[in-house]
Amino acid sequence: MARKKTALVCGAGGFIGGHLVKRLKAEGYWVRGVDIKRHEFAPTAADDFVKGDLREQSVCRRITRDIKFDELYQLAADMGGAGYIFTGEHDANVMHNSATINLNMLEQARLTGIGKVFYSSSACIYPEEAQTTTRNAGLKEAAAYPAHPDSEYGWEKLFSERLYHAYMRNYGMEVHVARFHNIFGPEGTWEGGREKAPAAMCRKVAETPEGASIEIWGDGKQTRTFLYVDECLEGVLRMMRSKCPGPLNIGSDELISINDLARMVMKIAGKKLAIKHIPGPLGVRGRCSDNTLIKKELGWRPTTRLVDGMTVTYRWIAEQVAKRRKCACACGGR
Repeated sequence: MARKKTALVCGAGGFIGGHLVKRLKAEGYWVRGVDIKRHEFAPTAADDFVKGDLREQSVCRRITRDIKFDELYQLAADMGGAGYIFTGEHDANVMHNSATINLNMLEQARLTGIGKVFYSSSACIYPEEAQTTTRNAGLKEAAAYPAHPDSEYGWEKLFSERLYHAYMRNYGMEVHVARFHNIFGPEGTWEGGREKAPAAMCRKVAETPEGASIEIWGDGKQTRTFLYVDECLEGVLRMMRSKCPGPLNIGSDELISINDLARMVMKIAGKKLAIKHIPGPLGVRGRCSDNTLIKKELGWRPTTRLVDGMTVTYRWIAEQVAKRRKCACACGGR
């Protein structure tokens, strides 16, 4: 019998990491997951889950000392949606926490000889001035320089991209770097300030009674592309099985305004709601993934329609909202 491949997933208690563990297990891997917290919405599928802080070098040593891993997936980061990233109140934590994790885990991967390393970067690395119009033509990977991200989160991600590729050049490590563009789906954060726009929109629509209004930051004309999580995982695994070090965009090129995203969710829910525009953190005006390079390098590009992914996501979030209401009623509002 062939030996099972082994994978270490950092950030396994998070949204994408939790889904990645399930996918790797379905493909026959032995998986160790590690995170500072356990997954909030689903039991882990990992063979072994370590609750630990990857900012601590002792934790990084402990999770790699007993097994020689074939693959490392580094998704752990201090992150969130616009309500967390763009207020400016969390910049020091975002940069310090994520950079420390990357420095620790990459050095440990070098010391222990992990075969392949994947790093999840972000579309937030792209220059602010390339994203000033709602009709964004698509961000090509080469457009990252001259560098001018619109957030400290983006600057840290760009630094870490260079860190991973420096280790690849200097130590001969096999490294793959992808830039995620707004990944969404079920079993992710949907309230509390760290949720992304698709989850926030689903929650607002699910919570709001027919005929009332939901709030949207800004004029709602700002545009984004959103990628369903299963497509993200497919891109990650195809990249890890290729010779492409990246960086590669992993995102949809189906551009939509936030107003139209809200209307899409209302249609999915079968509700008619008004939209109230209010001040709030916005990020760039328009962002779209250019998928030319991923199609060239991997012979593949994401094809799942936004409405299909949003339908699955809305149903899951609506269930969470209903469960919370039921609990509040059972507890007498306490």
